[in-house]
Amino acid sequence: MGLFKQMKDMKTMVNAAPDMVKQAQQMGAQAQQYAAAQQATAQQAAVEQQASVAAQASDADFEPIAGVSIESYVAVSKGLAAYGYDPTKAADVAASMGIDGDSWNQASEGWNARMRANPGVAQRFNSIYRGV
Repeated sequence: MGLFKQMKDMKTMVNAAPDMVKQAQQMGAQAQQYAAAQQATAQQAAVEQQASVAAQASDADFEPIAGVSIESYVAVSKGLAAYGYDPTKAADVAASMGIDGDSWNQASEGWNARMRANPGVAQRFNSIYRGV
């Protein structure tokens, strides 16, 4: 008698299989929709955060320091690549670009301080450095 019960249960399961597959497909589609909504929300939050960071930086934050603009500071920073990013070579790279040692020291300290204090300045440095 157990064998017949098992066969009956198997028949019931086979008959229910198409509905179970359909339900699984619906759940998969819902999961994809949820994931897409989460991704869109995350992207929107990132865009809003970038706009907020950019808004925090004022024109004064980008004024040259000791005559060295942020663009020049980036150029010297990129020039250090030829020396394995050895910071002791920064004055030499700056001099090759017409920036004297004292001005470079002031600018280096100043730009680093501004980037630490204001994410908008750091973001601008990064954008210029990457050529964006």
